[in-house]
Formats: sequence, C-alpha cells, structure tokens
Amino acid sequence: MIIFRYLSRDLLITSLAVTAVLLTIFLSGKFSDYLDDAAQGKLAVDVLFTIIAYRMPNLLELILPLGFYLAILLTYGRMYIESEMVVLSATGMSQWQLVRITLIPAALVAIIVAAFSFWVSPLGAQLTEQTLAEQRNRSEFESLQEGRFQSIGQGRIMTYVEQVSDDNKRLEKVFVAQQDGQASSTIVIAETGAQAYKPDYGQRYLVLHNGYRYEGRPGTSEFKITRFSEWGRYLPPTTSVAEFESEADAKTTAQLLAADDIESKATLQWRISMPLMVLIATLLAVPLSKTNPRQGRYLKMLPAILIYVFYLSFLINARGAIAEGDLPVWLGVWVVHIPFLLIALLMLNWQVLLQPRTKATRSAHA
Repeated sequence: MIIFRYLSRDLLITSLAVTAVLLTIFLSGKFSDYLDDAAQGKLAVDVLFTIIAYRMPNLLELILPLGFYLAILLTYGRMYIESEMVVLSATGMSQWQLVRITLIPAALVAIIVAAFSFWVSPLGAQLTEQTLAEQRNRSEFESLQEGRFQSIGQGRIMTYVEQVSDDNKRLEKVFVAQQDGQASSTIVIAETGAQAYKPDYGQRYLVLHNGYRYEGRPGTSEFKITRFSEWGRYLPPTTSVAEFESEADAKTTAQLLAADDIESKATLQWRISMPLMVLIATLLAVPLSKTNPRQGRYLKMLPAILIYVFYLSFLINARGAIAEGDLPVWLGVWVVHIPFLLIALLMLNWQVLLQPRTKATRSAHA
C-alpha cells in the first residue's frame, strides 16, 4: 500500500500539472480563433468566455488521456533514472505488478473521461450550439463596436460609430461607406442611428437620422448629395462559424443509442473509445517509460508521443470512415483499439518472449 500510494500520488499530481499546461495551450489557440471571429463581427465579445467554458469539457475529454499518458512517461522515467525502479525490482516488484498498480489511477482517470465523454461534453455541445444559434440570429447592427472602423455585409460595407448605447440600440455619429461598383460608391453620414424591426417580414433595418448621403465616382465631381431626416437600410443576419463538424456531437448518449444512422453510431463508438483509450495507453506507457540511466529520461519520449499521436489519429480517421460508410459499423473503432492493445501486450511480455532464445544462445555457447 505504501508503494501504491507513492506511485499513485506522483502519477495523479504529474497528470494534473501536465493536463493544466496542455489545456492552457489549447484554450489559448481556441480563444485567439474566437477573438478573430469577434473582430469580424461574427461573435459578440460578451459571449467569448461563455463559449470557452462550454467547449472546455470537450477539450478535457481529449487532453486528460494524453496528460495521464505523459505523466506515466515522466514519473516512471524519473524513477528509472534515479534507480528507484531498480530498488522496487530488488524488493520483488515485477513489471506486471507495476502495471496493475498503474491501472488503478488509470481507471479513475478513465471514469472521469467517461463522465465527460458520455454526459458533460454533449451538454457543452448543446449549449455551444444554442449560443452560436443566437449569434447567427443577431443582426450586424448588434456587432458594431464604437470608436473603430468595422467591415460588415461580407466586407462590402465599412462603418464607423463614435458611440454605442449600452443596450446596443442607439448609435451616435455614424459613418457608412459602400462600394456599389468598380466606379461608384456611396457614403452616408448621420447624427444618430437605431435599429427597426419589421415583425411581418422578420427583417431588421438600420435607420439613420439627420444626415447626408453622397453618391458618385471618387476622383470626379460627379456626385449626388442628398440630405435626409431619415434613411433606412436592410440588415442581414450575421454568419457564425459552425462549431461542431457533426450534429451528433450535441446528442445525448441515450439519443445515440436509440438512433439508427451511421453518424450517431460513429459518435457513440467515439465516446466509448475515449475512456478505453486511457487504459490501453497506460499499457503502452509502462514499458515505454523504462529508461536506461545512461541514455537519459527523454530518449523514449519522442517515440512514445508519436505512438500516441498515431493512435489518436487512427481513431479520428476510423470515426470519419464509419460516418461516411467506408468502414463497417461492426468493425468500427475496434480495428484501431485491438492492434494497439496487442502491441502493448507484446511490449509488456517482450522479455518473457526473449527468454527461450536467450537460454538457447547460452546453451550453444556452453
């Protein structure tokens, strides 16, 4: 029990630290993408952190298995370098006993990953879709930000607003420039602006008050100037980037079990794969962590990471092949799990398999 507590504590603490670092890296990349969408007016700034929070379970579902896998490599690699594993081996601990001890915290991590995969991530996907649907239903009026030039209308219109009210319903000092053709352009300047909604048509309009409209060809005197007390323009809804490749991601596990389409079956197998991957990756990591003190603790790190990357990539490709009908559902992701499980078992029994050959070599020399 002392050895079990020592190893489990080190594994879980290292896994938590590695997962936190990986999560920070992935979230930074996602956040920069969302900031870019917000800068283009596709997302409101006040929903950025909400979407990040909804997306976090899906990221943890992928990061936790990798974090625990790296924790085994780092923790056991350090123990081999510092000869702690030699001491444990001298006290009678075999590699299989080490595997059994390691599988206990691995089972805990697998249960957490299963909770994310089966329940929390689908809920986050549903909430993300709802938020993005609300963003798609916004008008471009609501995406305007004060004190900056902003492109709307798929880049055809340039706007500038000096001040926006707190409820995003009133604009002050509005500038709108539109290129009507290769030689013609329209510029509108107004004191105030507001949004008008026509429920009969389900359409929104930008209504400007007390301003001027300039139409003509830049660089020439062919301009038409119109003074208006009220001028309106149709506001198309914003276009938000689709967040999930598959609609099945937002379905509950119960809905996936009841569904007959291959996309739902592929998603269900993917959810089962995540906790199963934790256990198989553990069996891979234990022999890969064995390091000769003369070689250094990081010698096997790169090959081990490449093996994990191949494992995850094959799973992703298998899911896509099932959804597209290129891979039978009954074969599914098991065509990936079973070979990697066999590889792990082969690595764990490699010394046992070599013993007959070693004995035969010694007998020949004798």
